[in-house]
Amino acid sequence: MAGFEVAGRKFRTEADYKAALRDKAKIDEIRKQVNMEQPGEVITLYAKMQTGSFRFETAVGNDFDDEIFELAQEFKKQGYNQNSKIDLRKKGKRGVKNKSDRRPKKSDTSVAAAKKNGEAEVSLDHYDKAMQKEILSELKKRERRRKIIVVLCGITAVACFGYFGVYSYFAERTEMDYESLSQLKGSSNLTSYAPTQRPMIHRTQEENIELTVLEEYQTLYNKNKKMVGWIKIEDTEIDYPVMQTVNNEYYMDHNFNQEYDRNGSLFLDKDCDIVHRNTNLIIYGHHMKSGKMFGGLNKYSSQEYCKEHPNIQFDTIYERGTYEVMYVFRSRIYNEDEVVFKYYQFLDAASAQEFNSNMQEMAALSLYDTGVTASYGDQLLTLSTCDYSEEDGRFVVVAKRVF
Repeated sequence: MAGFEVAGRKFRTEADYKAALRDKAKIDEIRKQVNMEQPGEVITLYAKMQTGSFRFETAVGNDFDDEIFELAQEFKKQGYNQNSKIDLRKKGKRGVKNKSDRRPKKSDTSVAAAKKNGEAEVSLDHYDKAMQKEILSELKKRERRRKIIVVLCGITAVACFGYFGVYSYFAERTEMDYESLSQLKGSSNLTSYAPTQRPMIHRTQEENIELTVLEEYQTLYNKNKKMVGWIKIEDTEIDYPVMQTVNNEYYMDHNFNQEYDRNGSLFLDKDCDIVHRNTNLIIYGHHMKSGKMFGGLNKYSSQEYCKEHPNIQFDTIYERGTYEVMYVFRSRIYNEDEVVFKYYQFLDAASAQEFNSNMQEMAALSLYDTGVTASYGDQLLTLSTCDYSEEDGRFVVVAKRVF
């Protein structure tokens, strides 16, 4: 079915539509509990979201995630933190009348009379018994409310500090993890992960293929054998290990250490093979608003940026490789029955005709002409991330191996 829409997003299937409704319900509930005008509450919410406390299923949730990220960053730039709270009454106490401007209530008439007669203080004796009982009851209610508010404020403060601590832990952990992994490249001094002592042998029915893990990656490989390579683009944040497992879901929300991480990891398509090399290797990664993973990949939408960053370094654990950017385009995930070019299904070309057909499709989609072309037999690398300009959109960079 088609034509479903939630929060400005259109969905093609009823299942996606229902998932979007669930996301919207979560978001509505969050908005009821959080005052978006209070910096402390927004920054605390962002910290909580970073820990994975809220899991969204669709682009509706991603839009909300981006909104909170941008709002939190703006408040932080202004110097606010989790403890910041804006009192809208301080500037001239707008909307609140001064006590001297209040009209006396009927119950105040005896007090006013007493003051007029020169009495310094007014006691309950100036009121009749019914009014005294009402005043005492109201004072008790106010005291109970005050105590409840104090307790709630204390609980909220503890929770805020807790969320801040958890957020700081996860944020610092992610940052430190990848910094430490980068430092482990070429290292062999970790006793827990001794480098490989002999070549790794891959056997097939037809032949034995003997491949040695590059010395630079031996320590990292022994730490996690799901690592298949490392990708780096100079002068960018893209400098990460590339993982691979039997599906394309696990590393969407797990890091190198196999811990839950909303940033996920960069990972090679499950059907790609670095031993029996495919024509085209496809690497996926999240488009994080913070710039992590493939968050900065869409900068290649600028031809000038591409000219400044034309090369991509992608090493498998067995061999080094340098690739030159060839095509940059936007696409999306299509239904299985749609007859259209699907870049994510192009892994191998059985003939020159098939290869050239795929090149023509990508050239037609490309945002600009890089001047780089490829011939049958060349090895390709495709980087793919989300693009929020349309439902299930993707931003794609395709490069040709030159070294």
